[in-house]
Amino acid sequence: MAARRPSTVYLWELAWILPSIALPISMLTALAVTALGAGITVVGDRGRIDSTKVAEHPLFKEPGVTEIAPGQYEVRLTGQIWSFAPNEIRVPAGSTVHFWATSRDLVHGLLVPRHNVNVMLLPGQISHAQARFDTPGEYPIICHEYCGVAHHTMAGKIIVEAKR
Repeated sequence: MAARRPSTVYLWELAWILPSIALPISMLTALAVTALGAGITVVGDRGRIDSTKVAEHPLFKEPGVTEIAPGQYEVRLTGQIWSFAPNEIRVPAGSTVHFWATSRDLVHGLLVPRHNVNVMLLPGQISHAQARFDTPGEYPIICHEYCGVAHHTMAGKIIVEAKR
């Protein structure tokens, strides 16, 4: 008895079925590795404060910039309807800036383009981001979450000054 050759239709079906199975498996694997390996978690109650009492919290009582070590600065920032406090941040070039931020009222965003700072500010949720500023200049702080009719006016700036 002669061996049967697979039909052309069978080979084409196989060519589509194998990737159809491999693609979802590879995507689920990538999702699992990212979620478990990178430590991405859902925000819990840790780091939450009463959004009506943000001004009373020790971290946000006096929003501003503090030098915490040579070349290391801490920015305590709040977002509220259509403004950031502080609105202007000054640091010397070569500084690493630790942003601690929250919102007093609505969902706002904290975006510093080209510096890996892209944080959602939820009312009462304390968020943290850090970035290094090596080049002197002015860098915008932008709210990237729609927060009402004057959302387009909600901006600030980081002024990186040349070392003396």
